[in-house]
Amino acid sequence: MKYFATLIAAAAAGVLLSGQGAAQPPRKLRVLAIGAHPDDCDIKFGGTAAKMARAGHAVKFLSVTNGDAGHQSMGGAALAKRRFLETQESARRLGIAEYEVLDNHDGELMPTLEVRRQIIRAIRRWQADIVIGPRTNDYHPDHRYTGMLVQDAAYMVIVPNIVADTPPLERNPVFLYYQDNFQKPAPFRPDVVVPIDDVFDIKISALDAHVSQFYEWLPWTDRRLDQVPRDPKARRAMLEKMRVQPISEQVRKALIEELGAEAAAKVRQVESFELCEYGRRPKLDELRAMFPLK
Repeated sequence: MKYFATLIAAAAAGVLLSGQGAAQPPRKLRVLAIGAHPDDCDIKFGGTAAKMARAGHAVKFLSVTNGDAGHQSMGGAALAKRRFLETQESARRLGIAEYEVLDNHDGELMPTLEVRRQIIRAIRRWQADIVIGPRTNDYHPDHRYTGMLVQDAAYMVIVPNIVADTPPLERNPVFLYYQDNFQKPAPFRPDVVVPIDDVFDIKISALDAHVSQFYEWLPWTDRRLDQVPRDPKARRAMLEKMRVQPISEQVRKALIEELGAEAAAKVRQVESFELCEYGRRPKLDELRAMFPLK
């Protein structure tokens, strides 16, 4: 068992050796990021996705709803189509393999058996090594229920008699949560912290593709729509300024563990993830070896 664990960690880090000691190509990971709406993955995982895609890993985004309620002056099929097109442009800018949008209504998501089956199928079809989703404590019911649906799928993806129309995975993926600031019933724990300074511009570019959200809907909900510049460069600059996030004390502590104090002090923007209690639970060093920490 100890030897097997060593091989797994080495493969994730890209240093797996043959019996003669010759370096072999690292095994590429298959990563599935799941969000409730057609911009959630971009916000929580966009920088890490860009880094992993650039390293040759297969990254897919999945939105559980079609976003057909997230606008102040349009909705229904027209909005869903617009938001789908925005996801495709975002995927192009990030360099990820795919951005899928399920046809469930925005604002009406429930953790039903049918939607759980959709999630199980998606994880199996992608042959995911890593699955990332929201925690279940969140202000938005769609976010909460997406987290619950992913948790409910975590074991079932390996059970052959569940969703028998799609072959089960041979091995349970590693399940993780996106970072959030909610404190009840428990605060977020940063097990993995990914510095994204080198791809922050790419992440902003991906968010910029979601015009309906970042320049229309979200400013409207904040009662500042009149403050959004018309000039594309000016509004992108506004978006970048708004998306600069301070690094919390707990996240900074984990970052120092990963990089050392000197290197960690230079990092300005990060994305952080917590290991879920469900699914495969690798040790911390193996888990961190799966992510681009530099």
